[in-house]
Amino acid sequence: MDKEILINVESGEKRAAILKQGRLEEFYLERPQDKTIVGNIYKGKIEAILPSIGGAFVDIGLLKKGFLYISDIEDLYESDQAAQAPLEIKKGQEILVQVVKESFGTKGPRISCHIGIAGRYLVLMPQDKQIGISRRIEDDTERKRLRQIFKELRLPSNVGFIVRTAACGKTKQELARDAIFLIKLWTRAEKISKRQKAPSLVYEEYDLVLRTVRDSFTDDVSKLIIDSKPEYYRIQRFVSTFLRYLSGRVEFYRGEDLFMEKAVEKQINQIFETKIYLKSKAYLVIEPTEGLVVIDVNSGGYKRNIDQEEAAFKVNCEAAVEAAHQLKLRDLGGIIVIDFIDMAREGHRREVLNVLKKALNTDKAKFDIVGISKFGVVEMTRERVHNTVQTLSYQLCPYCQGKGKVKSPLTTSIQAMKELKKYLKLNRVRELKLTLNPQVANEITKNRQGLRDIERQYRVRINLIPDSNLHLEIVSISS
Repeated sequence: MDKEILINVESGEKRAAILKQGRLEEFYLERPQDKTIVGNIYKGKIEAILPSIGGAFVDIGLLKKGFLYISDIEDLYESDQAAQAPLEIKKGQEILVQVVKESFGTKGPRISCHIGIAGRYLVLMPQDKQIGISRRIEDDTERKRLRQIFKELRLPSNVGFIVRTAACGKTKQELARDAIFLIKLWTRAEKISKRQKAPSLVYEEYDLVLRTVRDSFTDDVSKLIIDSKPEYYRIQRFVSTFLRYLSGRVEFYRGEDLFMEKAVEKQINQIFETKIYLKSKAYLVIEPTEGLVVIDVNSGGYKRNIDQEEAAFKVNCEAAVEAAHQLKLRDLGGIIVIDFIDMAREGHRREVLNVLKKALNTDKAKFDIVGISKFGVVEMTRERVHNTVQTLSYQLCPYCQGKGKVKSPLTTSIQAMKELKKYLKLNRVRELKLTLNPQVANEITKNRQGLRDIERQYRVRINLIPDSNLHLEIVSISS
């Protein structure tokens, strides 16, 4: 057991870090104003239907309308054996939906009619009567054992369940307790939905602390350490109900700074770096854009007495493992393109792809890989559900507005001379102030003759004023 869960609670945020042998494997952040709505169930009202894109906008009581695929409603309707009337979807219709994807940019949350309430070992599917087993449980004997347990349990026949990976090896009593708890949650949500008008919230998903305990506090975790006494007691109550055998592994931290003491803070800061260096001195460049994520592999300072093909293969194998780790750590999703160093041998390309797939198998998020091209480019998708840590922690730079670059002092100095001429053509003055960032002012001073020529041409005296508080790209002209 070489895994630890650290939870830091402050007045403005909650953070959870999962470490394996001291290395940060997963990191989650939640703030009151940015609390996730994924998993919440709402009673919504259809606001608009767009047949051209096969979707509908649903008012669920939030600033942005939820987007629902019409096929979701049709699938649900078709699965209802009692339904006899023809399907009709209309504006103003009330509908029960669950948020499956967070809002991104200008897009509202993605919602679905296929509702699932997650427990420790099971996911309750109220509209589905099937029993499904997680694909990650690969052992056929264990799969048969779990199915047999569900045949023996006396559970309502009008709901279905998905057996989670955490259920592997659990007893009939443990699974029954989880199932009964989830059924009670759904019964309460149903009562609320019947009582309240749309739009309204009928079921709220756990916050970060309890989600982490439910989803990540598994048998291979040696310790769960938390630095908040109220949250410590809250976790103990939760654990005593569902994970009594793990209660001895929950610890309350009495020190000053949990993350600093465990050397986690430095690792968290690296999440926001563009360059990630590997042990071989090669590095990755990670650039998330609005449409996709690009990861570029560079050999950097890699030096070994082997031929170019072998060197590229070694670096790419190391980079594949790190790329998978960074995707999980940063929770990057959508379309992802990884540009590996070119390799001539087909066998090397296949092996790098296999290394990447194997590294991704530990990821809880769903992924799909198209393959690797002869140029070493891998195209893949990764499930994106929550806003990334970077989105929650950073805003657009007020200087560059997201470009990631600012004009050089020389470029701004040339622009300043142009604006100066333009100003003097429209305004006849005898004296004016040209205020610039000191670096830009220095560039103009290097070419003082250009400023004198303008003074002579327009018969004006120009006072050059350096101002260190001024943005590098700002040119201020005043008379």
